Amino acid sequence: MADRASFKLRMLVAATLAAHVLYAAWLPAPGARAEPLPSAPTTDWLRIASLGEPEVAARVLMLQVQTLDDGRRWRDLDYTALAAWLDRALDLDPRGQAPLLAAADVYGAIHDPARVRIMLEWIARRFSEDPDRRWPWLAHAALLARHRLHDPELAQRYAQAIHDQATGPDVPPWARELAPLLAGASERDAVRAIAGGLLVSNQVHDTAQLRWLERRLQRAEH
Repeated sequence: MADRASFKLRMLVAATLAAHVLYAAWLPAPGARAEPLPSAPTTDWLRIASLGEPEVAARVLMLQVQTLDDGRRWRDLDYTALAAWLDRALDLDPRGQAPLLAAADVYGAIHDPARVRIMLEWIARRFSEDPDRRWPWLAHAALLARHRLHDPELAQRYAQAIHDQATGPDVPPWARELAPLLAGASERDAVRAIAGGLLVSNQVHDTAQLRWLERRLQRAEH
């Protein structure tokens, strides 16, 4: 068993290195015009390539996504292609939060309304597959819709989706009543309420998520 695990690990490392070399060839040289993002591999291909370690492969894939956008200006990124890469990572590890965190806090935070909408709709689509675990990301999407896109109707649609679909026992009652908060509170107060509520309710345990919430609270204070 140990030899088999060691073999899988070596193969995964080799595949990762090969992927780095392959994707590096697609990256634009400094000062060169950025090329379009390559198409995301199929989920079936990635599952085979993962050698039975899809969660590890999902983390590797997210590192590749960061490599793919390296050197490209935000306005040059094809967000539809980017969403497909995030889809693959989440398909490999449905319990993982990294793709949703990237969509909400990195790719969804740019000053380009059209691209932000693509990310928010991606979050909303993937939220519906696992509402009880993914509702915090749709809550953040609702915040962005209300205060960055200035689209209260979209924000209310997301809040209503949380109310209707996130009905599990671990979802705090306040999370299902976001609509009044989004309608009446300032962005700072809404961030304080949502991020603070997540922290004090002990709903978040992942280190990356905790750091994200702490950053959101710090930014809200300034």
